[in-house]
Amino acid sequence: MPRIGYFGPSGTFTEMALVKFEDSGAFDGPVERIAAPSQGAALDLIRSGDVAAAVVPIESSVEGSIPATLDSLAIGPRLQIVAETELEVSFTILARPGHTLDQVRSLAAYPVAGAQVREWVARHLPDAQPYISASNAAAAEDVAAGKADAAVSTALAGERLGLVALAEGVADHEQAITRFVLVTRPGVAPQATGADRTSIVLELPNEPGSLMRAFAEFATRGVDLTRIESRPTRTGMGTYRFYLDCVGHLDDPAVAETLKALHRTARVRFLGSWPATAAVGTPPPSDEPAAEWLTQLRKGVADL
Repeated sequence: MPRIGYFGPSGTFTEMALVKFEDSGAFDGPVERIAAPSQGAALDLIRSGDVAAAVVPIESSVEGSIPATLDSLAIGPRLQIVAETELEVSFTILARPGHTLDQVRSLAAYPVAGAQVREWVARHLPDAQPYISASNAAAAEDVAAGKADAAVSTALAGERLGLVALAEGVADHEQAITRFVLVTRPGVAPQATGADRTSIVLELPNEPGSLMRAFAEFATRGVDLTRIESRPTRTGMGTYRFYLDCVGHLDDPAVAETLKALHRTARVRFLGSWPATAAVGTPPPSDEPAAEWLTQLRKGVADL
């Protein structure tokens, strides 16, 4: 039975995403779920060999990319994303039995979750003092331990800890979605499907025009960038890494040529090519007509 890590503790949306991967047949059979206290810790379990893979959140439709996940993928021995899944995210306000909404004076929340219910909290719990928790499930654990009156958490965590729901389906934005990825040690990328995503981390030389030239490698080959983000390298002021997602697969000639061109002048960390949950953007152009034209030239065919 493979051991699969996830950003825990038990009861987080990440565990729910792991269940979704299990149900979709991502693994050959049952798995042993191993909770980790942070995204970085979950990924380090792969690097140490304690787990075969791990599930971590990578992007929220409301709050954007998850910095802790991005940073953990960019440093240390390289890991590779092999699959993704998405969950529609709404929250449950949990409390110990006997508490009511008007009795809540402190509210535990993971910062990303707290940001997604800010407007609801302002309307319904304007006097509640925030209490920062390490995850959605940890917020429920903090309430069970008496550290806060209520938690922004999940129904699963409430069931596990015997808490009661004061409000359900809490979200400031309808159809808030979080994307989760399944990460393994480096290996052969999943087979191209025609609806794929490729992700890299790019470190560019500190010289005029380097970023523009990098973007031009994508543009001239018709490769559609769907995410562009910078994060500090933490090695000095003004030094950044660039996280780029594009439509297409490593086996698509346009994507492969782009990565080769980038590698000539920059440091490129390949994070993976995998099937996208939903089609976003324009697929890379086919290379077949140009390849056939070149083949005919080499044969000496006239009037091409």
